[in-house]
Amino acid sequence: MKTIAFFNNKGGVGKTSLVYHLAWMYADMGVSVIAADLDPQSNLTAMFLGDERLESLWPASRPSSTVFGAIRPLLDGTGDVGTPHVEHVSERIGLLAGDLAISEFEDELTRQWSDCLDRKPRAFRVVSAFWRLCEAAATERGATLVLMDVGPNLGAINRAALIAAQNVVIPLAPDLFSIQGLRNLGPALFRWRREWADRVQRKPPEDTISIPRGDMVPVGYVVMQHAVRLDRPVVAYDRWMKLIPSVYREAVLKEPVIGHVPSIEEDTHRLAALKHYRSLMPLAQVAHKPMFQLKAADGALGGHAKAVQDCYRDFHDLARVIGERCHVFDSN
Repeated sequence: MKTIAFFNNKGGVGKTSLVYHLAWMYADMGVSVIAADLDPQSNLTAMFLGDERLESLWPASRPSSTVFGAIRPLLDGTGDVGTPHVEHVSERIGLLAGDLAISEFEDELTRQWSDCLDRKPRAFRVVSAFWRLCEAAATERGATLVLMDVGPNLGAINRAALIAAQNVVIPLAPDLFSIQGLRNLGPALFRWRREWADRVQRKPPEDTISIPRGDMVPVGYVVMQHAVRLDRPVVAYDRWMKLIPSVYREAVLKEPVIGHVPSIEEDTHRLAALKHYRSLMPLAQVAHKPMFQLKAADGALGGHAKAVQDCYRDFHDLARVIGERCHVFDSN
């Protein structure tokens, strides 16, 4: 099982849309995928499911078919992580449905993170909850890949989600806020990796639960939704795009930047620069399918049809690059 988290503490960069479309693309490429919605905002779940199904997943009473439903016994102190419900999306896509109530897990994760240092078995069960849910879901579906959508913050929920990730992809926009986000999340990943490695050594040997290694290896970044004119970024964004390669090296990789810094077009850490498919997204939302699967019956006519082809090519190339760097296809 390969686990990849898509993370940026700057919101609004198109992270959830990226996870959604990559899940469909990997499925199209023959990979069995679990899409894990670990963001309390649950936008990924809303992209996959219609309103009627969402209503049944999120009733007025406490839900049981979401991520929160599976961790609730652990949170209430009445048991361990329950068997997760894996929502069937397609033959090769299973969804761990998100839930706004996941936010209730934040304080408990904060407390148990500290208690791991005291070798308390419950602490390791709490902190490893997301990892074990993903592992159980992947086993149930026979999935080889888990794509995790997490919220735009540096809180305890994201820390627990990120230590479950073998690799991290960073979506960002070419703006000041994303640059600052890189400067914040880079040190956080290093700190979480170091702190979790210390805690792993303190896990009680008699406790046989599965816990993550906490690799969190950065794969690279994806520039999302940049505006283009004549196939070139507009001037307003160009300034920030020039800064991304050096800031990524300094903040995320902890590499000193000396001498020549490659342009964003040359940068080997850039996984892709995706255009803003403004005209396709509304059609995709109505059709309830990824943009690159839109047909004429969905309204993808004329110029839209060409945009669909371009979109498919862009996401196929991105899925291939991420898959090669994360060895997704080795286990498929």
